[in-house]
Amino acid sequence: MVSLPKPRPIDPPSAAFLLAESKNQPMHVGGLQLYERPEDAGPDFVRELFERATSSDDEVMPLFAKHPYRSVRTAGQLFWKEDEQFDIEHHVRHNALPSPGRVRELLDLCSRLHSTRLDWERPLWEAHLIEGLADGRVAMYTKIHHGLVDGISAMRLMQSTLSTNPDERDMAAPWAKRAIRGRAKPETETPMTDAARTLASVPGDALRTALGVTAEAAGMPGALIKTLSKGMRNETSTMSMHTPRTMFNRNITSARRFAAQDWEIERIRAVGKATGATINDIVLAMCGGAIRAYLLEHDALPDTPLVAMVPVGLKAKESHIPSAEGGNAVGAIMARLGTDHTDPAERLKAVKKSMKDGKDALKSLTPVQILAMSAIGQAPAMLGPALRMQGIIKSPYNLIISNVPGPKTTHYWNGAKLVGNYPLSIPINGMALNITCTSYDGNMGFGITGCRRTVPHLQRLLTFLEDELSALEKAAGI
Repeated sequence: MVSLPKPRPIDPPSAAFLLAESKNQPMHVGGLQLYERPEDAGPDFVRELFERATSSDDEVMPLFAKHPYRSVRTAGQLFWKEDEQFDIEHHVRHNALPSPGRVRELLDLCSRLHSTRLDWERPLWEAHLIEGLADGRVAMYTKIHHGLVDGISAMRLMQSTLSTNPDERDMAAPWAKRAIRGRAKPETETPMTDAARTLASVPGDALRTALGVTAEAAGMPGALIKTLSKGMRNETSTMSMHTPRTMFNRNITSARRFAAQDWEIERIRAVGKATGATINDIVLAMCGGAIRAYLLEHDALPDTPLVAMVPVGLKAKESHIPSAEGGNAVGAIMARLGTDHTDPAERLKAVKKSMKDGKDALKSLTPVQILAMSAIGQAPAMLGPALRMQGIIKSPYNLIISNVPGPKTTHYWNGAKLVGNYPLSIPINGMALNITCTSYDGNMGFGITGCRRTVPHLQRLLTFLEDELSALEKAAGI
């Protein structure tokens, strides 16, 4: 049995994600990993992985053995409590795809698994080992509540259990204590990773900062006026006041649809070099073009450009961080996606300008002000679901687009080669679509998660993403 400290109160940011949850709005993040079997794998390879992953010999990390609870005795306050009847086989499951075992069947299964809420009476996570793909690959779908960990930290945890050695065996599962003993530090420590991870705690931590908890908050009124002024003038900053209402910005159902695909980073980088844009700019332009085509197909394209919340990180030298402190400033930019432009080249120019203006606006603020202004800019999106006020509080952006760096080299788990890594995220009421990307071993994996009913035929966005990248290549003369 796992030994945990006595029950402790759940921190406000984590409690916010728990309390915002409803039947139609599960608040867990997920991940899909695809593996190629090692050459020496036998017919029972997946069964052996499952048995190893559920072995009683491995002690489970405390993170994976606690669940939330509250009662009259806690005066309604949420606490973490150890699951005294922890059952590893409830959390780790073995699945097989129906014939013909295409990627389509795999994505449909992940969509259904991602639709169901996690049981508060048990630790808030699940893992599914999946076989039956026609090409012999093995998949693992995992989900974990955002109240326990954010998606980026979950991805880092997964990476920390992998190895660059294809001959290593007897490796533990990500939830086992011994899995991370002696492992090398993941190679994803970047400002972008810090940004995505830190923004998970924005609803609580940064809002407290904005209210003046620290000495640096003395400059907050001026920073707020500056940010509001930019928002009023429809200039890119941490706030947006000119966000159009789209078919994505409605109440959602409980059903999810997930689509995923890889693009070679060299293709994206080549367009960036030819146009003076960053990889993130190209990713956003791809998304903007794909969303434009999707909305045109549904006769639902607004006249004004869609706005995406984009997590960003600024290095110390780019922001007002004293040199002795080092570190990075993290925040969010409300970026315009250029969906009002018919020309891909013009759309990319609009995205580039929006991102540059947003970063320039952040550079004029201190790190504390950046985090606080980002929190205030996101507050309407978080408060709506948490307070059940959808439709009353207008969302400050149409969707979230995140691009998080992942491992640059090939990784393995018990000899199985990781060949695909795709994040699944959280649609919320008033924001039915989320696009999260992560790089791995020369590819950019796009994970698109949406409400199955509010965003019909979501997988069409994959076709439109390829179309837009091809159009950008043509426009750049590649």
